[in-house]
Amino acid sequence: MGIIVGVNEGRETAMSVHRQDQLEFTSGSPQHTESLGRLLGQLLQAGDVICLSGDLGAGKTVYSRGIGAGWGAEPPLTSPTYNLVHEHRRAVDDSRLFHIDCYRVNGPGDADSIGLDDILDSTATALLEWPERIQTVLPSARLWIDILDGGGSQRHFVCQACGDRYVTLLARYRQLAGRSHHDHVDSRSRGLMDYSKKSQS
Repeated sequence: MGIIVGVNEGRETAMSVHRQDQLEFTSGSPQHTESLGRLLGQLLQAGDVICLSGDLGAGKTVYSRGIGAGWGAEPPLTSPTYNLVHEHRRAVDDSRLFHIDCYRVNGPGDADSIGLDDILDSTATALLEWPERIQTVLPSARLWIDILDGGGSQRHFVCQACGDRYVTLLARYRQLAGRSHHDHVDSRSRGLMDYSKKSQS
């Protein structure tokens, strides 16, 4: 098992890599959760299917907002609970991202009511919250992320890549997250050094 270190409210936390198709990490704040989502959003391609599973208040929408920001979504992502499907575009190439909330979908039989087949058959990127409600009609190739409430502001993420594309995506995500950690530590260290110099002067 490999280890990549993450940042958790000023403390170091382990980002565990059990296999190439799995990744686990912990966020210590909503801001950290959103920044981790932004890193994933930067890596998404046309046709990708990202599934975010977790209880109410687990942080799915915060993570989704970060994904949308990293992808370049216009307008920014918000909770789509009352409008089950939100379509977003980005200015650089007019690609589409569909943000889908399945919380009010009454099982796989209702998937047609939100136009799921058309979305999945298109070249758009699909980001789903509460995907377990329609899991049997989702493509087998996908990135599935469980978000678990660790108490307080802490959230634990368990990523499972299904299919070669998503194993590759997860590997790139792992690299970006690790690089982001090192940048954070370097910046924090410089800040502490500057503060120490000022205190001694």
